[in-house]
Amino acid sequence: MLKIENAVIENGDFWLSANLQVETGQKVAVIGPSGAGKSTLIGAISGFFPLKDGQIFWNTSDISQTNPGLRPVAMLFQDSNLFPHLSVAQNVGLGIRPDLKLTPRQSDIVQTALVRVGLEGMADRKPAELSGGQQSRAALARVLVQDRPLLLLDEPFAALGPALRVEMLDLVDDLVRETGATLLMVSHAPEDARRIADQVILVEGGVAHSPQDTKTLLDNPPPALRAYLG
Repeated sequence: MLKIENAVIENGDFWLSANLQVETGQKVAVIGPSGAGKSTLIGAISGFFPLKDGQIFWNTSDISQTNPGLRPVAMLFQDSNLFPHLSVAQNVGLGIRPDLKLTPRQSDIVQTALVRVGLEGMADRKPAELSGGQQSRAALARVLVQDRPLLLLDEPFAALGPALRVEMLDLVDDLVRETGATLLMVSHAPEDARRIADQVILVEGGVAHSPQDTKTLLDNPPPALRAYLG
C-alpha cells in the first residue's frame, strides 16, 4: 500500500499538499488542470521532489528520504528516454544494470520483456529505426524488467495518436494485471482514466485529493474538474 501522510511537496516556487493512500494493486489515474501538480505528486513518490513536511510510506517502510533508485518504483516519462546509440535490448537492459554487464539469465529477462511488449526480433535495432509506438513499447519493457511493485506513468503516450495510445494503455493494463503492480498514471484525458483506472486522484487548488471511484467522479465531477473537462 502507498500511503502519503500530511505531505507538503516542494517543486520550485510551487507547493502541493497530499494526504492519501492507494491500496496495493489499484490502477489509479491522476488528473487535473495543467500546472495543478500532477507530475509533482508522482515526482515526489519517486523521490525527485523533496518533502517540506510529512512522510511517504510503501507498506510499512518510510521511503520519504530514500534515494530514487532504491525506492520500490519504476517510472515511465513522457519522453521515452531511449539512448540513440544503444540497441533496443541495451536500452531495456539499463533497467536491470546501468553498466549493462548482464548475466545470461538477465539477458533472457530482457528478451522475454521484448516479446511481451511486442518487439520480438527488434532487439538489435536502434531507437531511430523504431516507430513512435515501438519506442514507447521499448521504454515500457525497460520498466517491466525492473520488477518494481509501484509503476508511475507521467503521460508517456501523450504524443501518440488515439489508436496507438489505446493500444499502449491496454498493454499497460495487461502488464499490471499480470504482475500485480500498483499503477499511478498521470493523464489529461478522462477517456484514458475510464479505460483502465479503478480510481482517480484529482489534483487541483494545490491539493492532491484522496482516490475516488473513476466512474463516480467523472460522471459527477466537482466544479473544478467540471471546469477543466468543459
